[in-house]
Amino acid sequence: MKIIQVVGRSNSGKTTFIKHLVPKLKTQGRVAVIKHLGDHEFELEERKDTTGFFDAGADISVGIDAHKSVVAIRNNSLESMLKILFDQGMNFTVIEGFKQIAFPRIVIGDLKTDNCVLTNPCIDEVLASLDAFEDFVIKD
Repeated sequence: MKIIQVVGRSNSGKTTFIKHLVPKLKTQGRVAVIKHLGDHEFELEERKDTTGFFDAGADISVGIDAHKSVVAIRNNSLESMLKILFDQGMNFTVIEGFKQIAFPRIVIGDLKTDNCVLTNPCIDEVLASLDAFEDFVIKD
């Protein structure tokens, strides 16, 4: 599974860039996206059964409708989430943020950082540079 990390300052255009990148990556395989929420705590919808199960202590609470599954997992480890995505057969995982974890990365904006592969690239430049990004494998 190829890891493509996208970093930049707040409001630099990371999310918009990723929204354009995902459909292009989808032509080459399965794609997942992990967003570091930072100080923005994600709120589970109140008065819903799946939230109640999670609040009651379930390690994993899943809701399934006709089009999707929504999963709340009592684990905030990036490594654990990458393992789950790897096990699900993702070919690409795009990580937005997590600047403290230095995968080879794309920088959007003027942020100075280590492990920079591309700065403010177009989507075609990313696709042409996929070999520069790290392959995630589970080590025994």
